[in-house]
Amino acid sequence: MKQMDVSSPAVFSIFHSATMEAERINRLTTGFMIAAGFIFLLVVFLLFYVCVRFRAKRSKNPASFRRNRKAEAAIIGLPLLLVGFFFYRTLQTMHATEPSLRGQQPDIVITGHQWWWEARYPGTGVTTANEIHLPAGQDVLLQLESADVIHDWWVPAFGPKMDMVPGIANHLRIHIKKPGVYEGTCSEFCGAQHAWMRIRVIAQDPVSYGKWLDAMMRPSSPPTDSIAITGEALFLSATCADCHTIRGTSAKGSAGPDLTHVASRETLLAGKIGNTEANLEKWLSHPQEIKPGAYMPDFLFPRDSLKALIVYLHTLL
Repeated sequence: MKQMDVSSPAVFSIFHSATMEAERINRLTTGFMIAAGFIFLLVVFLLFYVCVRFRAKRSKNPASFRRNRKAEAAIIGLPLLLVGFFFYRTLQTMHATEPSLRGQQPDIVITGHQWWWEARYPGTGVTTANEIHLPAGQDVLLQLESADVIHDWWVPAFGPKMDMVPGIANHLRIHIKKPGVYEGTCSEFCGAQHAWMRIRVIAQDPVSYGKWLDAMMRPSSPPTDSIAITGEALFLSATCADCHTIRGTSAKGSAGPDLTHVASRETLLAGKIGNTEANLEKWLSHPQEIKPGAYMPDFLFPRDSLKALIVYLHTLL
């Protein structure tokens, strides 16, 4: 499951429009910048013209000025028309990019935590964390919530940001143009590990997305390796199961990320470290050294127990 069906590298720029919404916003912004640049150059030209044309001269007959109604009409009328045009285009863009809910149910519910992202796929029972899969080539309605403090969902290539406020459900509609991996981040300071609250969106074609969703809907398979079996028993008997869920087992915790298919993820800790056995060992051994302030306790497992736990977690594909 670790091999993702994607065709583009990570994109982290507002100038790479990955969605139809971002493309509309960029077109409006580009038009505004062109108009603003033209006005700037016109003002500079007129400034130099006035300075040269009406510079002080030694003359017994100083220059006189007359009222020019055409010039006044142009100076007032043209900027007014320009402001009106961009006001109209802004309303058009807002209407095209802001979701019209009308009783629609969200396709994905994304919840911000300190400091990770939870993604639930209503109607499927699937819950994942940090690496969020979305279908490309179709409209997707995101519901954005917070479990603790104010967060802010922002994938620059997708265009709009959206605040995630405790007790309030906000929404974004996006239409990703093509498959790829798109990086984002929380853009509202939310605590000590705000900088390591990264977003990784994996956009897939509808067929690949459907296969991924089907795989995620399956509960975890019981381990067959003796070391992994020991690790599962340790996970369920220790307080791991109080904070994490592994579907197919008695672990039903909700404080931490769902680990049902944790081995299928490329990264851990909201993108801070790669999902390798070595990194997982460091995290389980010294969590506060890896991500200070995280709510993961230090269990001080014996080395054999730690090894068994790591082997078990890496069977959760």
